[in-house]
Amino acid sequence: MLTKLLHGIHRGEKGITGLETAIILIAFVVVAAVFAYTALSAGLFSTQKSQEAIYSALEETQSTMEIKGAVIGKAETAGSDKWVTQLTFTLANALGGEPIDFTAPTADTTDNDGVADADSDNVIVISYIDADQRVEDLYWSFAKLGDADDDDLLENDEKFQVTIGSATAGSDGGNLENALEPNLLVNKKFTIEIKTPKGAVMIFERMTPAYMDKVMNLN
Repeated sequence: MLTKLLHGIHRGEKGITGLETAIILIAFVVVAAVFAYTALSAGLFSTQKSQEAIYSALEETQSTMEIKGAVIGKAETAGSDKWVTQLTFTLANALGGEPIDFTAPTADTTDNDGVADADSDNVIVISYIDADQRVEDLYWSFAKLGDADDDDLLENDEKFQVTIGSATAGSDGGNLENALEPNLLVNKKFTIEIKTPKGAVMIFERMTPAYMDKVMNLN
């Protein structure tokens, strides 16, 4: 009797076949693959965004230009009580940087105040700073040196000579005498800022001498 009872109990049991086991394993693999792909895609997207942010930051912080040679100051007349009316310096593209648009500002000939006209198309803004004042968007012009091509883009292996202010006070847009109050006199430290659309602001500082010559190398 006991033997028949045990035999009846075992008769109702079912085992898991190899095919069912394979199906379950395949289902686990597929689910794991989907999760792995999702995680990998999210990681790649995050890495790409981080890389874009790094390159963008580098583009904004790296210097785009450098000064080649001296910064020249000009005065209308020599003397110990005279002032600088023009600044001239040469710029070059720094270490394979992107071309820089040097579309010059137009002169405001209605008042010749030494700053760019309000409707100018220039994207480079040159500012003057000293202990007494800050003047934004000075009037400037440039001349191409050497074998520069015909466009207004400062490219690799090109040099542009930039002049702040016109040659004569009160005409052709005005010079530093018109833009500054007080004037840039002897023994005075000043700073020039050159702001481009991309890249770090280029800044240089100079000191005027104790005696003004008509043409001076400002150290």
